[in-house]
Amino acid sequence: MTASTLPAHIAIIMDGNGRWAVSRGYPRFYGHIRGAARVREIVQECRTLGVRALTLYAFSTENWKRPDEELSVLWTLLRKYIRREVSELKKNGIRLRVIGEWSRLPEEARRELGAAMETLAGGQEMDLVFALSYGARAELTDAVRKIASECEHGTLRSSEINEATVESRLWTSELGRFSDVDFMIRTSGERRLSNFLLWQCSYAEFDFPDTLWPDFTVQEFRRCLERYGARKRRFGGI
Repeated sequence: MTASTLPAHIAIIMDGNGRWAVSRGYPRFYGHIRGAARVREIVQECRTLGVRALTLYAFSTENWKRPDEELSVLWTLLRKYIRREVSELKKNGIRLRVIGEWSRLPEEARRELGAAMETLAGGQEMDLVFALSYGARAELTDAVRKIASECEHGTLRSSEINEATVESRLWTSELGRFSDVDFMIRTSGERRLSNFLLWQCSYAEFDFPDTLWPDFTVQEFRRCLERYGARKRRFGGI
């Protein structure tokens, strides 16, 4: 993998935690505990390689339907990850961002995330983005609502609306030139986007390894990157 073939923005749907646990006779939440360890390894590998942005689909808007016990474990794991990793992330110049309707998260989780983002605000080497209570349709709807409001108040004309207008109102707009996803990986073998970064993945390359997220090692991640590097991205050209 060379600098020229390295994706600048990688997005990962970390799928298969519950199935991993159930297949081994454990409660579903145990898979999330094991899966959390993979997050640290993949983040470190991306930083080492020089990836500029890594977006992890940690919790979708649809995931609120899950049992309260499982949700409680997820928020506890999130807080523990932040507390454990914030110093290392800061040392490595990693800035933390959150996209999604994260105002719906429990207060303790919001407080922990807010403090971590403030601590890591100066990071310039890589953006680590957690998609929490995230749904691409909600994101696009929010962007349309913002544009409509600006038109109503006379600060924007309909004739001025273009792709850049929409993109600048998306939750990923702070990533700037790295907001478009180059490479999207979904573990567990499922082959669908599940309402994840629909606009940003317009020209992304995709990989769907069969491995469940708790078993997704750095070595397999590198194999995914090798497959990405072997592809020729044409963006509609020849």
